Amino acid sequence: MEEIEQLEQYIKESRFTIIVTGAGISNASGIKDMEQMNVIEVAQTAMEPLVKMQPERSYKLLSKTFLKAMFEIGPSLTHKRLAELEQDGYVQGIITTNIDCLHTFAGSKKVAEIQGSYAINRCVKCKKHFDDVAIWNQGHAPRCNECGGIIVSFPTYSSIGLNDVAYAQAEKWMHSAELVIIIGAKGSYGSYFQQMNKFAKIVQINPKATQFDSWSVMNIKLPADEVFVKLTL
Repeated sequence: MEEIEQLEQYIKESRFTIIVTGAGISNASGIKDMEQMNVIEVAQTAMEPLVKMQPERSYKLLSKTFLKAMFEIGPSLTHKRLAELEQDGYVQGIITTNIDCLHTFAGSKKVAEIQGSYAINRCVKCKKHFDDVAIWNQGHAPRCNECGGIIVSFPTYSSIGLNDVAYAQAEKWMHSAELVIIIGAKGSYGSYFQQMNKFAKIVQINPKATQFDSWSVMNIKLPADEVFVKLTL
């Protein structure tokens, strides 16, 4: 409780708080860390040539590993509390490597999905964009309404590349940050951390050891939901 009280104090004192999230925040929503997933199944949902060859099989595997959790379980308690903290003016932005849209589902508005998400999609044939996550909740592989081509998400057609617009936003936020709270992330995954205000405090929430252990002024070694359920802000 002392650590959580200190975290609350840091949040109250900060004029610009940025949240950085990784896969760990979505574990409570039923989405596994990448190393816990079946590599072969993941490849069949993430590699464009394989998706084009067997779109319905790829969709079924994607639903099993990802979409069912996204749409049926939805955001975790922490996702929801972060949205509330943003609405109350305590959080100025969320930077995430997650592609599950759960921050948006929870109600957060200021989210930089630096590796894209299932809300950014395009047809493999005519390249028309379908930037709506709802197309993945129809029970079958989405197809283009113009040419009938298979639709794939940004992480698939970019080979897990970076979304330049979101990445630029992440760099801008880090430059202004007074407090950075890292939740369920194992590594920095990019140079945007180099833009961080040198006077910013870093707090990490993660039950596992990570590269952030030595960077942080405080490491809370608990699952995120156990921390955020106790916040009184």
